[in-house]
Amino acid sequence: MSSNSDRLVYLKELLAEDPQDSFVKYAIAKEYEKLGDLQTAIEKFEALKEDDPDYVGLYYHLAYIYTEIDETEKALRIYDEGIAVAKAQNDLHALSELRNARVNAEI
Repeated sequence: MSSNSDRLVYLKELLAEDPQDSFVKYAIAKEYEKLGDLQTAIEKFEALKEDDPDYVGLYYHLAYIYTEIDETEKALRIYDEGIAVAKAQNDLHALSELRNARVNAEI
């Protein structure tokens, strides 16, 4: 068993203990992304967005995956949603990263 799949098992156990833990949900989505299972990563990020739309970290990574699979319009929409969340939270670091990534996605 690879270390990535070990991490995924561990994270799923953590999520079973606390099904509302947004960070663990985010980490699970990232593990699927690392494993190259982009469709499952998208599903996990989208579910997190539905459950906790204020979890600003998900927007950058979800939009990035959409750019990787050539769904630029979806990516731009997700970046815009993330920018709005970052503005509402006054998270200047996330706001800057999301804006820069959005500009790069348009190129």
